[in-house]
Amino acid sequence: MENLHVDRDGGILMLRLRPYKSCDAQSITKWLGDEFAFRQWSADRYDKYPITADDMNAYYDRDRDNGRIFGMTAFDDTGIVGHFTLRFPDNDSFDEVRLGFVIVDDKKRGKGYGKELVSLALRYAFDFVRADKVSLGVFENNLAAICCYHSCGFEEVDLETTESYQCMGETWNCVEMEVVKFLEE
Repeated sequence: MENLHVDRDGGILMLRLRPYKSCDAQSITKWLGDEFAFRQWSADRYDKYPITADDMNAYYDRDRDNGRIFGMTAFDDTGIVGHFTLRFPDNDSFDEVRLGFVIVDDKKRGKGYGKELVSLALRYAFDFVRADKVSLGVFENNLAAICCYHSCGFEEVDLETTESYQCMGETWNCVEMEVVKFLEE
């Protein structure tokens, strides 16, 4: 699956998706340059910072046989440039897909790669998984990600209870967002 997009410098982005491979962790873990960015990406899912490729693969290996969660890697002619996970949050349904662990190579940020990555994730979820809704949670202190998600069609959703995590000695609240597939009648 590929997508074409013009970046801010007028160049053409041609991203493709493939399933995550354990060798991808070598690159992905290098994109997490400081603990603040790391926690925005992973919340409290890892015990320590920094993580190694082995740490990331051990985390993913726990769900290796779980058919309800899978990792995807985005790449272009230069190599891998992004990563995300998709999971089915409802054990009884495949109607909703939850997007998580979204990350773009820190050297590619601000050039349209994030928007392209999320657009590909949506296309994959709606066209191949056949989900009716894609949801995600993003920390309210991650304004760049929130803007990116809005630009891809995500809308904020009010929940009865705000999801919160303890990160770096603070309480970080999540903004719930979703895109609902337009169903033709």
